[in-house]
Order: sequence, then structure tokens, then C-alpha cells
Amino acid sequence: MPFLAILAGGPALLWPAVLNGYPLLFSDTGAFLHQTLGPLMIWDKPWIYGPFLHAFHWRVSLWGPAVAQGLILSWLLWLSQRAVRGGASAAWHVALCAGVAALTTAPFSAALLMPDIFAPVTVLCLFLLGIGRGSLARWEAWLVGLIGTVAIASHLSHLPLALAMVVMTLLLTLRIRPALLAALPLFAAVALLLGTNAVGHGRVSLSPHGSTFLLARLVADGPAARTIAALCPGRGWYLCAWAGRLPEDSDLFLWAPDSPVNRDAEGRDRFLGGALLSDEAREIVGETLRREPLAVMAAMARNTLRQALMVSAGDTLPPEHFPAAVAPRIREGFPPAEAARYEAALQARGLLAAAVAPVLPVAPWVLLAALVATPFALWRAVSDGRRMAARFLLMAVVALGANALATGGLSKPHLRYQARIAWLLPFALAVALVPAAMRPGAPAGGAS
Repeated sequence: MPFLAILAGGPALLWPAVLNGYPLLFSDTGAFLHQTLGPLMIWDKPWIYGPFLHAFHWRVSLWGPAVAQGLILSWLLWLSQRAVRGGASAAWHVALCAGVAALTTAPFSAALLMPDIFAPVTVLCLFLLGIGRGSLARWEAWLVGLIGTVAIASHLSHLPLALAMVVMTLLLTLRIRPALLAALPLFAAVALLLGTNAVGHGRVSLSPHGSTFLLARLVADGPAARTIAALCPGRGWYLCAWAGRLPEDSDLFLWAPDSPVNRDAEGRDRFLGGALLSDEAREIVGETLRREPLAVMAAMARNTLRQALMVSAGDTLPPEHFPAAVAPRIREGFPPAEAARYEAALQARGLLAAAVAPVLPVAPWVLLAALVATPFALWRAVSDGRRMAARFLLMAVVALGANALATGGLSKPHLRYQARIAWLLPFALAVALVPAAMRPGAPAGGAS
């Protein structure tokens, strides 16, 4: 029964891909595919999610990674239900997966071939390893730890998210051992990032060129632009040539073909301009933090709040930049039949957004209802002595805030960044309100 229930939950969580006729893609999906199809070390992305995709597609079909993501998520939801309720029920699992699929943004991340789904996976894995470890068999703990390691390493924003979960584990248990168990995948992810960057970029660093992204954020917010204007031309920075007229949008700063990152003052294209700028960016960021620490903190707070309020999956639906960024990777790396499936999909033809438009407004209202109901659910869980349910709810609340800070505060607010994790709170609330299992303390592999 557990196997069948988990197997049934996976497709439910992938319904946008089924409707689309193909896994959902994003412009960056092409870069992740190129990490192994090229192969190529992309300067702005960890060399983690690309190999994950390859482990399941093997140049045959991208349905493999999508199915893997759906089943991983379904399994973790099963384990979480079992840990919180004291046992797992196949009927409740299918009902919970169906509710999450119908009422939240979760399926738009699960069906999307991007590291987005690994943000909530990070939270679930660390909750299970730290607070819920007693509900796991040994093999389950090892597999959850492996998945958690890949999840954390797949995107740099998952590092602060994981750290927040480790700290919450310590605060909620007041014990070192659970926090250390939760921290093991974080330590392993850090080692994995350091190792792959040392081999691929020649730098033992978590993010060899991450300072370019921080600079883009601080230029858009103003403090770094003011630093450049105030200290140029005396500091001799490359960006001095644009003092007072830098792009005011971080995405334009990073990716526009005519931005200072990608084209120099003489109009010459700069190949891998973001990587070329990273050393100077690190210096400008440091100078900006020294000159205007309060302004930087205020901008970060504003961006975090703005990110926390953005919970729609809308920006993952249009085929923006697909002809240049995605289609060539599929045509070069996969059989003609796979390219035909991609081209026939609703998303590639620009029809997916209209097809799912009726369901998109539901998720924000569900999240709002969950936020209102969470204090009551916490009170009830504590009153009933269900500490696991209360801890799961609190970790979900903190995860939403930590994710908003790690993405909007340190990068730029985007709809998909918060949509990828906002559904955890309604799920945690539902699990907390579901009656406890009939057999509390059921064996780790069993179901009630």
C-alpha cells in the first residue's frame, strides 16, 4: 500500500506537465541541460542540477527527470505525514497529494525542470533528518540525506534556507544531536560545491562568481551605483565608464546584451562577462557594505517583503527565450521524437498560460487562509500534546521567510521563487489538522 500510494501521488503532482504534453521548461533549463550535453561548466550555476537531469534522461526523454521529481516529492510527503501523525495512511496520502496538486503552486514546481522543487525538498529532508529522525528506517535516513544533499547544492539560495532549518531544529529541540543530523546534508552540499567548483572553475569557493549577482542587486537598489559614482574614476574600476548611468534593473544589468556586463564601453561583446566582472564586483560590494550598511539592510528588507508576497506560478509558463536557450539543447541532445514532443507541447506554442489561467488565482487565497489558520492549528497541536505537528508548522513558517530572504533579499523578487515553497504551509497545516494515526509510533516502514 505505501508503494502504490506514493506511486499514485507522483502523477497527481505533475498534472501541469500532463496537461502541457511535456515537462514544464524555463529558459535556464537549457543551460542545465548543457552542463552535461556540452558538457559545459556554466559560470553562474552550480554543476549539480544538470547531472541530476542527466541521471534520469540519458539523452532519451525529459519525462524521466519530471517523473523522478514527482515521485521524490510524493515520497517525502509520505514520510512527513508519517512523522507528524505517528503513522501513515495511503488514503490520507493520496488525498493530501490531490489537495496540494489542486490548491497550491506545488505542481508547477514539481513539473518544472529547474532546481525550484528542491527548495521545499530541502525543508522536508532536514525536518525528517532532524526532528523526525525517529520515524525513519536507516535506509530511509540515508536516502533522505542523499536527496537533501543534492537539493541543497542545486541552488545557492538553498544554503541559507538549509541553515535556517538547522537553526530551527536546534531551537525547537534544544538538543545538539538533532541539529547535527539535520546539518549533515548541508555539510555534504558545501563539500560538493567546493569540490565541483575547484575542478570546474579552479576556485575552492561556494560560488566563484556569485559577487556579480550581489553587485547587480546592490546596483539596482542604489547603494552600489552610488559607490561607483562616488569613487570613480579614482578606483580604476571597469564599471567607472558607466558611473551614473548603470541599468536600474538587476536582470538587465546581468543579462541584457548591451549591458556593461556583456558589452564594453567600445561596443565589443564580452564573452562570460559576468565571470570576468566577479573580482571587481567583490571589491565594489565590500566597499558598498562599508559605506552604506543601513541602506543595504533596508533594501534587503524591502525586497524580502516583496518576495514574500509573490506566490504565483505565472512566470514559469510562457516560452520566453525558448528558441535560443532551450530548443537547440533538445534538438542536439535528444532523438527527433523528443524534439517533436517538445514542439507540440502547449508551453512551446505559447498556449499553456491560458490553459491554466483558471486555477492560478486559487493558490494565493489558499495560502492566505493557511496563514490565518496557522495560529489556531499551533494552539490546538500544543494543547493536544502533538509536538511534532507544532514543530512542522513552525518550520514551514520559517521556511517561507528564509526563502524570501535568500531569493528576493539577496537576488531579485520573482514569482516562481516564493511559489516554489509557499505551498509547504498549507500542506503542513493540513497534516497538523488530520487526526493522529491509529497506531502512534508505528514502525518506520509501516502504514496505518
